Amino acid sequence: MFGFIGIAVIFVMVFGGYLLAGGKLGIILKSLPFEMMMIGGAAIGAFLISNDKSVVKHTAKDIAKVFKGPKWHQQDYQDLLCLLFELIRTGRANPVSLEEHVEAPASSAIFSRYPRILADHEAVDLICDTFRAASMNYDDPHQVEEVLDKRMAANQTHALHSSHALQSMADALPALGIVAAVLGVIKTMGSIDQPPEILGKMIGGALVGTFLGVFLAYGLVGPFASRVKAVVEEDAQFYLLIREVLIANLHNHPANICIEVGRQNTPHHVRPAFGDLETALRNIKQDAA
Repeated sequence: MFGFIGIAVIFVMVFGGYLLAGGKLGIILKSLPFEMMMIGGAAIGAFLISNDKSVVKHTAKDIAKVFKGPKWHQQDYQDLLCLLFELIRTGRANPVSLEEHVEAPASSAIFSRYPRILADHEAVDLICDTFRAASMNYDDPHQVEEVLDKRMAANQTHALHSSHALQSMADALPALGIVAAVLGVIKTMGSIDQPPEILGKMIGGALVGTFLGVFLAYGLVGPFASRVKAVVEEDAQFYLLIREVLIANLHNHPANICIEVGRQNTPHHVRPAFGDLETALRNIKQDAA
């Protein structure tokens, strides 16, 4: 929602200010299709040259994050803590019974209670792989934490590819705008014998290229890149919470303490209230009794 509002504010303030200052949109609108073809086409071409097919698809998909925002919300964080609590309690009560949930999460009664988490393959794999490793006696908390850190760092790097690609495009747009403007000047110089009023319009059209390159870079593409990066980094907190709880579990803290460690490490604006989480965990215990 805020993405659409921001775009509307940009256009209203820039072009509204231009019109209020006495500017005329005619020369901009006349030059816009050709300048957009040169600048936008060159930017897209450079984007395709510098990125492979997977990054192109990833970027096209991630642009929606500018408008949708983070994937995970407060209820999802509470559900994740409840899921981990159930798995930890099950593993400590009967390690053998935990295997059926870890080896086949899609058919697990525990995982099926949290469909949004179950649909996220990375979250499920992170949980199951860590429990599976612990069952094979790979349970040194420091070593497991190092492995999880490397895994999440690699995932984070991959997730940020689209942000970096958009930022590279934003960095190139002002220069591409200058290229379009230079071509406009070249065209104008070919008509140097025309009257001043015609030359003025031609020079104005050429300058639209410079304007458009800077406007797209700092008004749209650059902010898109920043927003995608912010959303990716916020969603990464969901997986960091998994790490915190599972490492606390390997330190053999009580299950409630493991969950509280995770809650305390949840970003404040999506952190479940202590009372709400306690109620949810109490209901889980009652259902299991």
